[in-house]
Amino acid sequence: MECQQCLKNRTRPEKKRDAFLTFGVFTHVFVYTVLSTFFLTFRSSEGAVLQENKASESTAVATPCWQVEEFVVAQECGLCTDFQKKTMEVCHTTGFVEKINCALSKKDEYKSCRSAKMEDEVFWKFEGAMAGVAVMFAIVVIFRQRSLDKLASEKVRKQLESI
Repeated sequence: MECQQCLKNRTRPEKKRDAFLTFGVFTHVFVYTVLSTFFLTFRSSEGAVLQENKASESTAVATPCWQVEEFVVAQECGLCTDFQKKTMEVCHTTGFVEKINCALSKKDEYKSCRSAKMEDEVFWKFEGAMAGVAVMFAIVVIFRQRSLDKLASEKVRKQLESI
């Protein structure tokens, strides 16, 4: 009778410890998710504010002709050269530029654009990062499962030894 009481007393703290470890892991994952979401939201909203400030500054100086009139794309979207990056303000936004002919004013201007090549590159970087995170968490799950299996088998072994 006393042995059974010893086993009950011995297993209770282990159950509490396992529950605490599981709760701790979930807590850490939850906190990480919340902080990541907060950081990314703050960063994207900060970028939006900067974009708005840049837009308001550029409209105060002079509105480009392509914003107020019809235009024809003279040169497709392409990567800015090193010289263009240093001298043209439109190259700073995306690193790509296209040449535009405005219909009414007959001006040739440059406009920042988003390249399909750049979008493809950003997409695959994101996919690679997500695959890396998935592999990392799969490894964490495997190690956690192994440690829980060891604890369970040790517990069973101790219970069998006490009989």
